[in-house]
Amino acid sequence: FAKLIEGRRIPLSGAQEGFENDVEGLGIRWEVKARKNGFQTLYKWLEDEREKPDALALKADRKPWLVVLPLDKFLELMGGKENE
Repeated sequence: FAKLIEGRRIPLSGAQEGFENDVEGLGIRWEVKARKNGFQTLYKWLEDEREKPDALALKADRKPWLVVLPLDKFLELMGGKENE
């Protein structure tokens, strides 16, 4: 992910004080999560053939809004090149 956004990985992320988050890039600190079969509902919503959304807005009760969107769309919004 760090390479895709032209950011940098944080060594020892989470393992030692002063090394928080996984990646820094585009002016944002990132926590990066990957799961073999995780997040399937999010992908399903984004890949909906009828709706064809560009992004998702998600919110749990008494929690702040979250936004989920494909990396190429995010980079486009940030003014960068689209992911190939």
